[in-house]
Amino acid sequence: MRELSQEELRSCCASTTWMAAVAARQPYADLAALVEAGEAAVATLDWADIVEALAAHPRIGERALAERTADGGREEAWSRAEQSGAAGASPGVLDAIARGNAVYEERFGHVYLVRATGRSAEEMLGLLLARLGNDEETEQEIVRAQLAEIVRIRLEKAVTGG
Repeated sequence: MRELSQEELRSCCASTTWMAAVAARQPYADLAALVEAGEAAVATLDWADIVEALAAHPRIGERALAERTADGGREEAWSRAEQSGAAGASPGVLDAIARGNAVYEERFGHVYLVRATGRSAEEMLGLLLARLGNDEETEQEIVRAQLAEIVRIRLEKAVTGG
């Protein structure tokens, strides 16, 4: 299997520590080994590394900003596709998500991260509202798990050209 470039790795997870950990073990025998390494690297990140990764993620319901990403296109396109469930949402749901995003960021100090792939806007809103009741430690565990899911999906896209 070919090695992924720094830009490709950054599109999967913008944590410098994560990118270094995954790059250091290249080349991988196959996609399964790469995904396993990517998920293992997420599991070892400290909270500052996760916050670094979160900075590259747009708010649910907003488009990714090209200037936030090193590649300017791949991660933006992936974010747009991942959040396609929000694209056709009613203005009321989108407004509720925007208000929820603001409350979440005020409460936890970072963007609300959820694996958006395959989820409707209503489902993402329900998860957002439910997570507002979490304590910080519980929410950090959920964010780490969501990041790992997103990393898995994006590594598969990077390898398969998705």
